[in-house]
Amino acid sequence: MIHHFTSFSHLMVCFSVIVFSTAANASNFSSDADTLNVTEPQAASAHCQATHFRLQQLYVPASLAAAGGIIAGTGFGHHFQENVKDGMADLRNDHYIHADDYIRYVPVAAYVGLGLCGISSKHNIKDRLLAGSTAFLAMTALTSGLKYSIRERRPDMSTRNSFPSGHTATVFTGAELVRSEYGLGIGIAAYGVAAGVALLRLYNERHWVGDVLFGAGIGILSARIGYWMLPLWQKWLKIPSCRGIQATAIPLYQTENRTIGGAVVLLL
Repeated sequence: MIHHFTSFSHLMVCFSVIVFSTAANASNFSSDADTLNVTEPQAASAHCQATHFRLQQLYVPASLAAAGGIIAGTGFGHHFQENVKDGMADLRNDHYIHADDYIRYVPVAAYVGLGLCGISSKHNIKDRLLAGSTAFLAMTALTSGLKYSIRERRPDMSTRNSFPSGHTATVFTGAELVRSEYGLGIGIAAYGVAAGVALLRLYNERHWVGDVLFGAGIGILSARIGYWMLPLWQKWLKIPSCRGIQATAIPLYQTENRTIGGAVVLLL
């Protein structure tokens, strides 16, 4: 009985860290909003106000990454992770839920699709896809490089590519893109999905606590890289304001399964 209570307590601590970090990031919206605001939400790219780097935008992703690294790399953290693993095993009772393999893409689908459905966005579809593509390329490079350099064994002992969590990085990239583009209300919903995926990675014995925290940090940072790079892409590519037939894609690469996918949108 004591063992189950201790495991459950560690599980609640882990959940609190994820939820608190999500809330803290959402609360930063007001400080970021002026860097993303545009006069006409669906105006052409040339009319969008440039997004600027701000030091405070690093606070949440850096804190998550630091927490994940400390937990993954210390003796105390190892003991904590083992207790969370045991708590998840008690909770799971050999019943796995693999919805995280699919719902990790919900935020990025919302990021692309909500504006097309009439929801007011801060950038037009071309800019959103350009920022999103950059964000996911950055996320893929960061997660893949770390996974195959550190080679941490997964909790289920299946492979050595546990750190950081690619699923968590993917869903948090999408959640931060949604928050940045559509505002706090929709952003909270997207981050709720992201926190759920992170917890399912622990529940399904696919990742350690440090993996998901570090992955969440990478995801938020990658989304911001996408917006920081947007003015440069607009300048280098000389994106025209006139409409024509154009195709833009968001590439997605899953390192764990070595599969490639993406979303392609035609602009008429």
